[in-house]
Amino acid sequence: MTRPETIVPEEPISPFPITQESRIISGFGRGSSELGIPTANIPINKELNDLDTGIYYGWCKLLPHSQEEDELFIRQNGKQVKVNHGRTLCKEELTALPMVMSIGWNPFYHNKEKAAEVHIIHKFDTDFYGASVKYNVLGYIRPELNYTTKEALIDDINLDIKIAKEILETKDNYSQFKYKL
Repeated sequence: MTRPETIVPEEPISPFPITQESRIISGFGRGSSELGIPTANIPINKELNDLDTGIYYGWCKLLPHSQEEDELFIRQNGKQVKVNHGRTLCKEELTALPMVMSIGWNPFYHNKEKAAEVHIIHKFDTDFYGASVKYNVLGYIRPELNYTTKEALIDDINLDIKIAKEILETKDNYSQFKYKL
C-alpha cells in the first residue's frame, strides 16, 4: 500500500478529541536505539483499540511521579533500564508538547501484540520511564503501512512528525487543545 494523502478537517471531528491519561509502560526499546525516534509506550485501552490502526496527532503532557523511588527493570532484549518516574524533567518538558501516536501491529517488526506508541515532538535530555502522560488525540494522518527497509520507515515517520507539527502549530482549531491538558 502506498502512503495516501493526509486530509485535515478544519477542526477535530468525531471520535476526536480523545483525551486520556496513562502510565508510560515498557516497550521494545526500538524507537530510540534502532530508529532514532524515541517513543513512550502506553497501554491499549478500548477507546484506542477501537481506532483504525495508523498514525495520529495531538498534544501531550508528561506527569512525573516524584514520590516514587528509582528502580531498574530488564527489557525482553536483556537491556537494563532505569525508571526515574519523570523526576528529572525540566519545566519546559512539563508543558503540553506536540505528539504523533502510532496505534497498530508494527508490521515491519512483526509484532504479535497491538501497541500504542507516542513520539513526543521534543528533544529530551533524559528518560522519563515510569511517568504518566496525559494526551489528546485530535486526528488521523495515515494508515499503518509495512516497509521494505528501515530507512523508508524512518523517512515516513519523519514526514508524519512534520505533518503533525504543521497542523498543531498553524491551525487554531487544533492548537487550542494544547491548553486543555
